Amino acid sequence: MSEYGAPPPPPPYGAVPPGQPAGGPPPPNYLVWAILTIFCCWPLAIPAIVFAAQVNGKWAQGDVAGAQDSSRKAKQFAMWGTIIGVVGTILYFILVVGLGIAGSTTGS
Repeated sequence: MSEYGAPPPPPPYGAVPPGQPAGGPPPPNYLVWAILTIFCCWPLAIPAIVFAAQVNGKWAQGDVAGAQDSSRKAKQFAMWGTIIGVVGTILYFILVVGLGIAGSTTGS
């Protein structure tokens, strides 16, 4: 039985009070990587930027799981956008060089 005006009991061990982030650093937001992915594959860069922008806000609100999930999704979209962009660029140059060589040998 507590008296009126007495402070509330402390939260259980390991619990994070609402509105306060957990101890430790926030998860990485991958915002720079997401922005640079625009030059590789912009359709995947857009969701990467959106998820990257959500990380710090969710962390500040105390939504640790949401911040980690947004960080993971931002990393996945940025990674796939980079992979698709690099593979697409390599294939483009192979086709351009291959067609250029084939065109110059048959044009004589």
